[in-house]
Amino acid sequence: MPHATAAWLVDNSSLTFEQIAEFCGLHILEVQAIADDTAATKLTGRDPIRAGELTHDEIERGQADPDYKLKMIKAPEEVRRTKGPRYTPVSKRQDKPDGIAWIIKNHPDVTDGQISKLIGTTRTTIAAIRDRSHWNMANITPKDPVTLGLTTQRELDAAVAKAAKAAGAPAHVDTRFEGDRDALIEQLRREREQHARDAEAALAGAGEDALGDEIFPGIRDPFKNTPVAE
Repeated sequence: MPHATAAWLVDNSSLTFEQIAEFCGLHILEVQAIADDTAATKLTGRDPIRAGELTHDEIERGQADPDYKLKMIKAPEEVRRTKGPRYTPVSKRQDKPDGIAWIIKNHPDVTDGQISKLIGTTRTTIAAIRDRSHWNMANITPKDPVTLGLTTQRELDAAVAKAAKAAGAPAHVDTRFEGDRDALIEQLRREREQHARDAEAALAGAGEDALGDEIFPGIRDPFKNTPVAE
């Protein structure tokens, strides 16, 4: 649950976004979105200390040195699937309708059978949520089932890809960050041009006090400061 772990680190530490992104295996802009609350869903933080993946000392080392790379104490335990219906802890069973509603809203091509396997629920419940006849429909809020701990991101992605293939639609590709490099280059170019314009405006307004010892437009040699000859 890298996004939930990143949300916890953003809220409970002063680690840089780069440190959090590298530790959680995310893009830095994903961490920025979590910090700005612009992610698709509000994430519930997951404490990596309680999970045994980090220690307080390790987080403090990272906070003291922005270039320090956090070291995972213990890797997350791999979830092993067994035959038969998925077991869901009693504490999470009340979250199932929210997870079902999220899949129906965001991935309508996923079949009831696939949702049933992902979340471990009945087709009757899924159908009731689809046609909004569920007895508790007024209190159901779509929430990412991965964040809720009802399934894994790998299983959800596989189900979505399978449903898209069956529907003849191209598989979903996340292109949110494809233009990052070009956007950054364009921003730097605009800033450089603006600095050049500001320097020209400053020189134009200097009048007789302008200096003739520029080593670059708008930048003077600090050891000369020779006035311009009239």
